Amino acid sequence: MNLKDKLSNLNKKMLLEVCVIPSPVVTQAVASSGVDAIVIDQEHGAISTDKLHSMIASTAGTDCAPLVRVAEKRPEYVKIALDMGAEGIMFPLIHNAQEAKECVSMLEYPSTGKRGWGPFIAHSRWNVELMEYKNIYEKKIVCILLIETKEAVEDINNICDVKGIDAIFIAKFDLSTSLGISGDFENDNFKSSIKTIEDAARKKNIPLGGGPINTKTEFDELCKRGYRLFANFDILRLKYSIKENISWMK
Repeated sequence: MNLKDKLSNLNKKMLLEVCVIPSPVVTQAVASSGVDAIVIDQEHGAISTDKLHSMIASTAGTDCAPLVRVAEKRPEYVKIALDMGAEGIMFPLIHNAQEAKECVSMLEYPSTGKRGWGPFIAHSRWNVELMEYKNIYEKKIVCILLIETKEAVEDINNICDVKGIDAIFIAKFDLSTSLGISGDFENDNFKSSIKTIEDAARKKNIPLGGGPINTKTEFDELCKRGYRLFANFDILRLKYSIKENISWMK
């Protein structure tokens, strides 16, 4: 089942793994674990175009959707990610509804969008003929927006009205920084901003994501508040797992 269909199921919860380690070995292992999607991170990860292709390709044969968090909201970044075979894009640093509309347009071919045609690599990832790719996969591409600026919070209701958005994801580190309270997740302003986003998403039935999730208690709490997408980071899992092992020796 493709990710867009999973997102349309209002009762389904999904796990996403953000991959900042530039390794198809890592993404292959993660994809085969049963997660719903990987998010190959070109915004904060050390991932070049050749690694991007191999990491996307490594998910073949699994039910894991290869998504890409692009470095910026620019058509050239989006185009190359999709033409490498990505099933969707996570857009960073959304500020308003107009930017959200522009993001959606980067995923669609003319006349509704402005994506350039050239799935010379992507069609093989999805095992279809070159000229079949557009008809089969254009409408399966997923659009996820990162809500991580105070401006986005102020315009969140209009953002949630934009047609073509499949999910919104709260990036709490950037959001708290944008609010001038970096890392202070107990601050009343931060909590109020989170509630504003959550209320808007629920009102429009837009799947809502959050993370990183480190405990079952955190997971259960977010579920109660209507979250359906949950994320963690490959590099943090690796580091914390090793540190836990080291703690056993003390």
